[in-house]
Amino acid sequence: MRTFLGKILLAVLTITLVSSFVPVDGYKVGDQAADFKLKNVDGTLVSLSDYKGVKGYIVVFTCNTCPYAVMYEQRLIDLHNKYASLGYPVVAINPNDPDVKPGDDFASMQANAKEKNFPFKYLFDEGQKVYPQFGAQRTPHVYLLDANRYIRYIGAIDNNAQDANAVTIKYLENAIDALNAGKNPDPAETKAIGCTIKVKS
Repeated sequence: MRTFLGKILLAVLTITLVSSFVPVDGYKVGDQAADFKLKNVDGTLVSLSDYKGVKGYIVVFTCNTCPYAVMYEQRLIDLHNKYASLGYPVVAINPNDPDVKPGDDFASMQANAKEKNFPFKYLFDEGQKVYPQFGAQRTPHVYLLDANRYIRYIGAIDNNAQDANAVTIKYLENAIDALNAGKNPDPAETKAIGCTIKVKS
């Protein structure tokens, strides 16, 4: 009996210890994001501070292989083409580990960006150091930052991944428009819908 209880106690203690080392969830609305330096598909290193005269940043964690990410590629292109000139460029980041998800390696990113003619930076989170800071969990997962890198909106691009023509609520566009008008986005957070970010076990 003691041996059995001892095993239970050890299991509970192990779970408690493991739980205490679970990483933080990442940024919340109102937090200031740290700048980063990641490699773009053209081989250059890019930081948010490299963007001059912007009003904010549309940071999107996305990838080549997730069906949801693929469905949103044209919408990301359209968002950049609509809002970059207003001071809100799209900054796309691939957070997936290519050893876990073949097709999300840097060479494939370059090929995809060239094929789709991405007008925005497409950065590789090599070593997966940036996405945990943001707390991104899905591809795509959006973070709208203001000019000072404060998080103003987190979540989904819109309410219909499968059909752009059937979208009835453009969460991200509404958030950008509110921010551009000097207002707080409402809602400031929605649930991101997509594939889980691929991490080595």
